[in-house]
Amino acid sequence: MRLTVFSDYSLRLMMFAASHEERLVTIEEVAQTFGISRSHLMKVANLLTRSGFLKAVRGRSGGLSLIRPIDSIRLGDIVRATEPDFAVVECFGSSNACRITPNCRLKGILGSALRAFLAELDAHSLRDLVLRPTDFGIPQLSN
Repeated sequence: MRLTVFSDYSLRLMMFAASHEERLVTIEEVAQTFGISRSHLMKVANLLTRSGFLKAVRGRSGGLSLIRPIDSIRLGDIVRATEPDFAVVECFGSSNACRITPNCRLKGILGSALRAFLAELDAHSLRDLVLRPTDFGIPQLSN
């Protein structure tokens, strides 16, 4: 299984915001820090705001901040909010046309693996990913 780039960027944005809890962070500085598309990151921030992970403050001195304490934000919740689906193989999806589905044992094994994957993410909060601001490897932009 591979997470989408959208989920990857979501986790990076959340890590960055958690590492800078004392202030608002901007899309520009996160995009620059990770070398990723500003426009794509805006879509990520929009979804994370709508999903209740981030608070957006508009205006000249605006930015993003976590809406909840980092200990209460489970990594599994972020991934569930950002992944379009968890159809690891065809038979997990609604348009399953696989001929061996009624007799296949793969779906059960992969289903167990997916549940274990999500359970592991649920066992960790955003606190487990927090880095010091200097750990991001480039000088931070000043507000």
